[in-house]
Amino acid sequence: QVQLVELGGGVVQAGGSLRLSCAASGRTFGSSAMGWRMGWLRQAPGKEREFVASISWSGGSTNYANSVKGRFTISRDNAKNTVSLQMNSLKPEDTAVYYCAANVDGIPGYRYWGQGTQVTVSA
Repeated sequence: QVQLVELGGGVVQAGGSLRLSCAASGRTFGSSAMGWRMGWLRQAPGKEREFVASISWSGGSTNYANSVKGRFTISRDNAKNTVSLQMNSLKPEDTAVYYCAANVDGIPGYRYWGQGTQVTVSA
């Protein structure tokens, strides 16, 4: 099993910044995060969950939703088994519950999920 815990949500005004972090642990995860693709997804009220960003185990490959490109940056620290999402120039439409997710690199989708953290951007 892999446990994921998100931190860093909150309320911010439009144009502001927030940094989310996710700590991964568990016997399956092991002492190293090598081999695990990490991602952030979000779900706004009344909407389906959507992809935000992902990062390969090495950190050399990242992907972003078009809606966040140029504003959000995903990064990871494999020594600490953490992944972060730096969110700048936030917009009210970024308001959602943000989830950290993980799966073995190369396998589509995400098998493990965090409990989510609320991000609210006020106009």
